[in-house]
Amino acid sequence: MDCTVTWTGAAGTRSGMGFLAETGSGHVIAMDGAPDAAKPENGGQNLAPRPMETLLAGTGGCTAYDVVLILKRGRHDVRGCSVKLSSERAEVDPKVFTKINMHFTITGKGVPASAVERAIAMSHEKYCSASIMLGKTADISTSFDIVEA
Repeated sequence: MDCTVTWTGAAGTRSGMGFLAETGSGHVIAMDGAPDAAKPENGGQNLAPRPMETLLAGTGGCTAYDVVLILKRGRHDVRGCSVKLSSERAEVDPKVFTKINMHFTITGKGVPASAVERAIAMSHEKYCSASIMLGKTADISTSFDIVEA
C-alpha cells in the first residue's frame, strides 16, 4: 500500500498548512491544520479535516466494513450501518488517542443482537487493522443499537 502526502502551502494556496494525500488506488484526500491565533502562519484555515480526524474516520470505515461484511456473510438482513466515534487524546506530545468509543447503529430486518455483538468483537479482535493498531495506545470501547427496518 502506498500513499503520497504533499504540502500545498508552498504553492500559494489559501492555507499555509494544507496537505493533499494521493492514495495508491488513485484517490485524493485533502487535509488541513487548525487555525493558530498566536501564529497564523503556522496554522491552517479549517478547509478540510485534520490528519488525526482522518485517521479516526479511517478507523471507523475499517470496522464498519468488517461489521457489515460479517453480518452479510451470516445471511443477516442488514440494511444500514453507521458508527459514531468519540475520542480523547493525550494532553502532551505525542497527542495519541487515549480513549475511543465506537457506537454502532445497525439497521436491518430481524438482525439478532448476538450477531451484531459477535461481528463487532470479530472486527476488533481479528480483522480491523486500524482499531487493533490504535488499541496499542487507546482504550477502545464499543456499544450498539439495532434499528428494525
